Amino acid sequence: MTEQHHLNTSFSNWKKLTTDFYERTDVVAITKELLGKILVTNFEDKLTAGRIVEAEAYNGPFDKAAHSYNNRRTARTEVMFSQGGVAYIYLCYGIHQMFNIVTNVKDVPNAILIRALEPLAGINVMLERTNKATHTFDLTRGPGNVAKALGLHTSQSGMTLQSDPLYIADDGYLYPDDDIIATSRIGVDYAAEDALLPYRFVVKGNKYVSGKKIIKAKQ
Repeated sequence: MTEQHHLNTSFSNWKKLTTDFYERTDVVAITKELLGKILVTNFEDKLTAGRIVEAEAYNGPFDKAAHSYNNRRTARTEVMFSQGGVAYIYLCYGIHQMFNIVTNVKDVPNAILIRALEPLAGINVMLERTNKATHTFDLTRGPGNVAKALGLHTSQSGMTLQSDPLYIADDGYLYPDDDIIATSRIGVDYAAEDALLPYRFVVKGNKYVSGKKIIKAKQ
C-alpha cells in the first residue's frame, strides 16, 4: 500500500455524502464505510482535504466509551442528540480539537471520531496551520493533528456536513476489504469491557494511521 495513491483526484468527481448516509442506525458499519471517503474543509477560501484512513465508532447510549453513554446530556454533548450529519467537535486535555461525525436519527447520540487522514489537497495550508516546515506522516496522523491541519475547532460543533465549508465527499475510491482492519479503540481504558470492542477501523499499512502497533481485536 503506497501513501500517495489517488493524490490527483479531480475535484469534479467529489460528491458530498447525503444525509441518508449518516442517518442509518449502525454506527459501526458507517465507520468502516467512511474509510476512503474524503474530509473537506474550505474556511476563508483555504481548501484542505484528506482521505479518511482511520476512524472510531461510539455507540452512544450503550457504549461506556461514548460521551453520551446512558443518554448523558450536557452542554457539550447536546449536539450528539442532533439528527445525523453534523459535526461534533470537543476539546481534549484542554489542547486538542477532536472532530467527530454525528450519526443516526435525532435523539440517538451516536458519533464517529476521525483519527487520521491521508492529505489530498491544501498541504501547504496544513503545514502553515500546524507550524510544520515539511510534509511528514504526522501532519494528519492522530485526531488532534487532523483537526489542526484542516482548521477544525469547537466553535464549528453542530455545523452541518452538507455545507460548502465542511463536508465529506465520495470520489468512488474503495479500499479492498483485505486492507481494512478492525481493532479496539485508543485511549478508552476507562470504558471497562467496552474498551475491547472492535470499533476502530484502519487502513492496513497506511503510515498516516495513529498508534504504535496494530493488533486485531477479537470479533
